[in-house]
Amino acid sequence: MKTNEPLKNQIFEIIENQIRENNPKETNITYKRLIELGYSKTESKQFMSQYMAIELLDVLEHKKPFNEVRYVNNLKTLPKEPSK
Repeated sequence: MKTNEPLKNQIFEIIENQIRENNPKETNITYKRLIELGYSKTESKQFMSQYMAIELLDVLEHKKPFNEVRYVNNLKTLPKEPSK
């Protein structure tokens, strides 16, 4: 599947803002944990962006509010990839 670079960049920007603003705090905690596990900064953001994409898709396709609880719980499972 071809990567949509503009969308990927937007999601990375969201992740970077969450890390910088420490909101939700679990984003920063997860990022640091992945780095400590030996993943690069880019790899860590890629992992995290998978879960952000899931939430954004739910918002856009199903008109649901952003589910921060589910997002945070999913971040805690990283580096495990999302199940389909």
